[in-house]
Amino acid sequence: MQTVMIVGAGTGGLAILKILKETAVLDVKVVIDVDENAPGMLFAKEQGISTDADWTAYLNDPVDIIIEVTGKDDVFKAILEKRNRNTVLIPGSVAYLIAKLIEEKEELIKRLENETYKHDLIFNATDDGMLVVDKDARIILINKSAARMIGIKRRDIIGKNVLDVIPTSRLPMIIRTGRPESNQEQVLANGLKIITTRIPMIDENHQLIGAFAVFKDITEVVNLAEELTNQKEIQTMLEAVIQSSEEAISVVDEYGKGIIINPAYTRITGLSEDEVIGQPATADISEGDESMHYKVLKTRKPVRGVAMRLGPHKREVIVNVAPVIVDGKLKGSVGVIHDMSEIKNLNRELNRARQIIRTLEAKYSFEDIIGDSTEFQLAIEQAKLGAKTPATVLLRGESGTGKELFAHAIHNASDRKYNKFVRVNCAALSESLLESELFGYEEGAFSGAKRGGKRGLFEEANNGSIFLDEIGELSANTQAKLLRVLQENEITRVGGTKPISINVRVIAATNVNIEKGIINGTFREDLYYRLNRMPIHIPPLRDRKDDIPSLCNRLLQKINQDYGRNVEGITPAAMKLLLQYNWPGNVRELDNILGRAVIFMNYHENEIDVHHIPELKMSQETKVEPSFSPISNGESLNSVLEQYERNIIIDTLEKMKGNKTETAKALGLSLRNLYYKLEKLEIANDSTQNFS
Repeated sequence: MQTVMIVGAGTGGLAILKILKETAVLDVKVVIDVDENAPGMLFAKEQGISTDADWTAYLNDPVDIIIEVTGKDDVFKAILEKRNRNTVLIPGSVAYLIAKLIEEKEELIKRLENETYKHDLIFNATDDGMLVVDKDARIILINKSAARMIGIKRRDIIGKNVLDVIPTSRLPMIIRTGRPESNQEQVLANGLKIITTRIPMIDENHQLIGAFAVFKDITEVVNLAEELTNQKEIQTMLEAVIQSSEEAISVVDEYGKGIIINPAYTRITGLSEDEVIGQPATADISEGDESMHYKVLKTRKPVRGVAMRLGPHKREVIVNVAPVIVDGKLKGSVGVIHDMSEIKNLNRELNRARQIIRTLEAKYSFEDIIGDSTEFQLAIEQAKLGAKTPATVLLRGESGTGKELFAHAIHNASDRKYNKFVRVNCAALSESLLESELFGYEEGAFSGAKRGGKRGLFEEANNGSIFLDEIGELSANTQAKLLRVLQENEITRVGGTKPISINVRVIAATNVNIEKGIINGTFREDLYYRLNRMPIHIPPLRDRKDDIPSLCNRLLQKINQDYGRNVEGITPAAMKLLLQYNWPGNVRELDNILGRAVIFMNYHENEIDVHHIPELKMSQETKVEPSFSPISNGESLNSVLEQYERNIIIDTLEKMKGNKTETAKALGLSLRNLYYKLEKLEIANDSTQNFS
């Protein structure tokens, strides 16, 4: 088996590693990454695969294939130069494309499963029997109604020849001739009388691939109409059966005047009893001047499978009408109406529901925001005011304070609430991917671009709102494009030249100090003034502890619903403990603590007590307070601030034992922003060399 070395253990590397483990066609010898906490490194360790930070050591014992997933040209060129000439080097772009294809495959599988479930639901919800055979007349699909009418369980039918199940079936004839048959009467082996339509199935290449039948049980109504001996008995029995039937039924006397209709008839045709009972049959099952009841009364012969449009709404139906003959004398006729538009309506409703789900994505309103403190109420009032204007809103506050909740509420309280609400986490995507996601791209803009291009999220949110979370993490190039959107109300797709006009309300959020980013040169000042038109500061939970009891009540309602529990509240002792804590993680941390407490409660307990609450750090860890001296001659304010920032980062790195993820979390930075500062402040080459 050929051996593989994967260089780069980020998201792409992890995806490739999982693919190779699942297929088991190649032996992954080692995974390389400078970050020992990269997702691919952690997964490799779980699987017992060797990991390292240096790939050069493995060239002496050459591997067959090297997959480079770092995305760095210098790493790729270095491997290309030093690799054994018999070793195959696969570039990161190919690996990235494979990873994206896998993600798309999984998404398509989920969507297919969802669509299949919905179609099965519709397929089995109808009272009509439906049976499908392949070109060899083997049954491949049957719904519940068909199995019930035939009298055999579905699992005992699938795969059998249709003639073994229904000896009188004409589906094999339909497969041979390729011609459909409409509304044919048939008697099943169990004596059930049905009316059936048989249709051949043709694929897109005009090849016959099978046939299907749709049939309905007409035994009860037809037997009553053909076998009862007098009109009084007909009316008595019909009223019992007809009124409870889901099928539309109408009965007229020998003169063609209506005497019985059932509720299903009114529902399907839209005609009420006053419009039918005692009226001529031309007001009943008729289209234009042609009445099926009059035709049957005149000919004394039944009519089957007549397609008509009935009622004021011209509903598409199939009509069966039979004469009622008693002692050789005509006493009237009975009609059964089959609604052909029900499945069409179900599909239309399903499509409409999908559209509503796609467009109404904002789930929360101001009623969902809990808090009575003065500062928090001020933030809510500012947000309500902002919702009534088209101005850009900038939500500021620590992580976990509810900035996204405010964004949902602002959208739902605005005049854009019936249009799309699109959410974007600016820190979750790489610079190149974020730009193409926000602004879209034209066909051929880059390797792997979809044919015909793709609409960006700003275009998707047209006439609605877009929520840009962690706006402080945008790159300089993306900031410039966003500034153009805010100034000109237009975007240009990646690889395109034609501007596209849009009408989008921007709601931005950040938990970092943007003003400091302006000083450091990482955030554009002109963009800041555009975004900061209506700033809203959301206070942290430690500044509004009086809101904790009401927040706990609301969060417990949600947790009970999610976990199927019935926790009623929190004991005074436990509440006192919660009120003493400073909540650095804010409401998100409170939700986490309550959820963990509920999980470990016994089912007979209905109140959270002190021993249920996970251990809380009752005092914040001592923050590093680097000393500094007044500015000396020749020093600028910017250089002093940089040195001060450098000392804080170095001290925090040492405190976190070199763990950059924990360091970024302690400093309130994203990991990407921390790496940027390490490089800018020249920390990566000296102070962190022991932590890599």
